[in-house]
Amino acid sequence: MVHNQYPLPLILDLIHDLSNTHIYTKLDMQWGYNNVQIRKGDEHKAAFKTQYGLFEPTVMYFSLTNSPATFQTMMNYIY
Repeated sequence: MVHNQYPLPLILDLIHDLSNTHIYTKLDMQWGYNNVQIRKGDEHKAAFKTQYGLFEPTVMYFSLTNSPATFQTMMNYIY
């Protein structure tokens, strides 16, 4: 596994970027994580076994290794 080593932004830089903003919005971070799609064909990498069989998720969930860094990369790309 290659870990995504994306550096988290500094708080002061974020505040400076927002200093001239007039409209703000609120994001539900759990909602955001659940919108990061796992690449088609890579679902087996996040699969886990349940009493009903193998479950292969199609979106990221919190306990995956690169979830926070991937989510931060997606947010910076969008905004």
